[in-house]
Amino acid sequence: MQEQEEVVAAAGVFKALGSPIRLAIMRRLSAEEEVRACDFHEVFELAQPTVSQHLKVLREAGLVHTRRAGNTISYSLSTEGLRRAEAELGVLYPVRTSLPPASVL
Repeated sequence: MQEQEEVVAAAGVFKALGSPIRLAIMRRLSAEEEVRACDFHEVFELAQPTVSQHLKVLREAGLVHTRRAGNTISYSLSTEGLRRAEAELGVLYPVRTSLPPASVL
């Protein structure tokens, strides 16, 4: 049962990263220690509810942390969530001394 739960959790992480907007949010967070929610709205030129929905998906997947200061919510990467995603990729394709040619991938 534990393996099934791990697979479901990993699928949620990869589904969250499957959106171009959410992947761009994650890249932005990797470049900065913390980003306010309103800054994403300005950069991506999306309606605030749309940005909030994308951030919610990332939060529920365990990929971001939130911090509230008054009315402002700031987001940062969850190193634990990223480590889980990295571990799952390692299960799918363990590091080998000799990788196949790119055309095989």
